[in-house]
Amino acid sequence: MTRIALVHATPAAVDPIKAAFAEAWPEPDLVNLLDDSLSRDRALTPELTDGIFRRFDALGRYAVSFGAEAILFTCSAFGPAIERVARSVGMPVLKPNEAMFAEAISIGGTIGMLATFEPSIASMTEEFAEQADRAGASAKLKSVLVPRAMAALQAGRREEHDALVAEAAAKLAGCDAIMLAQFSMAPAAQRLRGQTSIPVLTSPASAVAALKNRLASAVSPPSA
Repeated sequence: MTRIALVHATPAAVDPIKAAFAEAWPEPDLVNLLDDSLSRDRALTPELTDGIFRRFDALGRYAVSFGAEAILFTCSAFGPAIERVARSVGMPVLKPNEAMFAEAISIGGTIGMLATFEPSIASMTEEFAEQADRAGASAKLKSVLVPRAMAALQAGRREEHDALVAEAAAKLAGCDAIMLAQFSMAPAAQRLRGQTSIPVLTSPASAVAALKNRLASAVSPPSA
């Protein structure tokens, strides 16, 4: 059985990614690693600190120690630290929004992004631009912060969170697709899809599909 490490910086990301695996790829053995102090500490600093980098290194080594065959990070404000982990372990490592960005870039045009965790916007904007450039695509990103939504979710008010996200989507009129930046936002996608005709992309669904394809490619025998 394929063992996959899921690394979270907030408990709000756990259920959305578990639901995405249950729907699209229920077979793997999922191991959840949660350090919810990471998101709190990240909110206090404009840049990733050496300490945060070392903590991600340790999480990568721990995933190796229990036999993980891939690592999926669900925390969207730590791109450079995740990239360092990917360079140090001998297995597929997926950044939280890498697969969703690829889908959005393939759509092209202006891509709207709703975010509930402000520190993630700058790094995600940079990652999106770099990924689009590598793909030779001209997709542009328009980001909108959804104030108060994260606080509502952390207080257990999912309905309020989803309503705030749906309301903020009005600021993305004219976009060719909408991305939900945080894993914890994924349940709001259904509500958004009911009020717009453009694609609404979520990081959990995109990540599960991409990781499944990546691992299948790694074990497939070469063609004759």
